[in-house]
Amino acid sequence: MALQKISSAGLALALLSGCTAGETTLGQPASLPATASADLRNSAGQVDARATASQSGNGIRIRLEAAGMQRGTYAAHVHTTGACTPPDFTSAGPHWNPTAAQHGKNNPAGMHKGDLPNLSVGTDGRGSLEFVIAGAALSGDAGALLDADGAAVVIHAQADDYQTDPSGNAGARIACGVFR
Repeated sequence: MALQKISSAGLALALLSGCTAGETTLGQPASLPATASADLRNSAGQVDARATASQSGNGIRIRLEAAGMQRGTYAAHVHTTGACTPPDFTSAGPHWNPTAAQHGKNNPAGMHKGDLPNLSVGTDGRGSLEFVIAGAALSGDAGALLDADGAAVVIHAQADDYQTDPSGNAGARIACGVFR
């Protein structure tokens, strides 16, 4: 059996023939971010928490880690606008809700894509949560989290009741960070 010679240029062409310019081998545009992060600052400008968002299959994995906060249970939500103007952080807009759902995992008409589990902070001032937002894209398609005006993650003063539309009776916004 005779082996055929393939030039290195021919091999490279054969390997790249399935890819188009600007795409990775997974079919995602090369310029789209795989992760984003945010430092959540309180109204005094101190960092209370850090959030990361990463594409995880057909969803976005959100991880939130708090340090130096008061003990308690706090609502956490992803908001539509990448702006965090103190002291009230209303510049972050409403919860991220590209599917026009109602609020809360216990609401039969819910839930917003931006609804996250409550954050429990212990006596040491630390707390964390991790959650996958199913059926969501970090970037690249209509309704993606990182659209033209960005997105923010917000910690509220109270726990989320997981059903009251539009905000879960979560109270004031006490810390906010823009995903970058």
